[in-house]
Amino acid sequence: MTQQQPPIQGKRKRKVVRRRVNPLKVLRLLLPVMLFIALCVVMCVPTPSSDTSSDPELAVEEAIAQPPVVEIFSGDNVYDLEKLDTVSYYKRHLEKMPEPTQRIKVNYFGNLRPYFNDSNYVHWAEAERYGLRPLTDTRSHWQLARPIVKVASCADYYLDTLIFSRPYLVPEAASTLREIGHRFRDTIAARGGGDYRIKVTSVLRTPHTVKRLRRRNRNAIDSSVHQLGTTFDISYASFVASSPAPARSVDDLKGILAEVLKAMREENKIWVKYEVGQPCFHITARKPES
Repeated sequence: MTQQQPPIQGKRKRKVVRRRVNPLKVLRLLLPVMLFIALCVVMCVPTPSSDTSSDPELAVEEAIAQPPVVEIFSGDNVYDLEKLDTVSYYKRHLEKMPEPTQRIKVNYFGNLRPYFNDSNYVHWAEAERYGLRPLTDTRSHWQLARPIVKVASCADYYLDTLIFSRPYLVPEAASTLREIGHRFRDTIAARGGGDYRIKVTSVLRTPHTVKRLRRRNRNAIDSSVHQLGTTFDISYASFVASSPAPARSVDDLKGILAEVLKAMREENKIWVKYEVGQPCFHITARKPES
């Protein structure tokens, strides 16, 4: 017997279901993409201030033309004075020395190393006359034999970032440092101008910082006069320029600084050691004779 095949049924038509587009869902998907594109467009479009920043000399001239911000003290007590910022204005300077340079009159007097060769014994003997006792522990920081003052960047000098020292000196040494910077700037102004300042690289040290420094600087010794608060270092290989013109060379500025130190040494105001390993003048302020 032959099997009967089932009757062929007609194909069923599938119903086409059209999905409705939900505008809220579409907006949720496209909104992050649109915000990202808008943010990229805003960041890429140059602002009017970026035109002046492309010219570094013009930006420096505009910064110098702005007067310093003077904040009026309106606190309730003396401790509110610490909130005043009186240093930021004097920290502004050019990132590098301007070029091309112009010559300036310098009264050279030969090799500086044999002339500025006051030994550490001379520096130490002078510092012991009116300086501090080395700050050995925390108690010694609060029981000082002499008052100390904080030094910061000002119109006469620039205080470099300190790693192995602290920005403090006895009042006599701080006054001498300011006189050096002031006479340095006056000499440049009298010979044609130039907005330059000396750079102070080291001030007060402790036995702990001296020990750390000896690992890097062979000039550092245990009996460092920096521990007495009467001594500071001024770089002769780097100066701070606040204006692009007139441009002066480092060699000429070094010669002018040497003139100032020579005059003050002959006036019995300082002892000077010309350091070679670390390019600086090692200076101890002498006690003023009453």
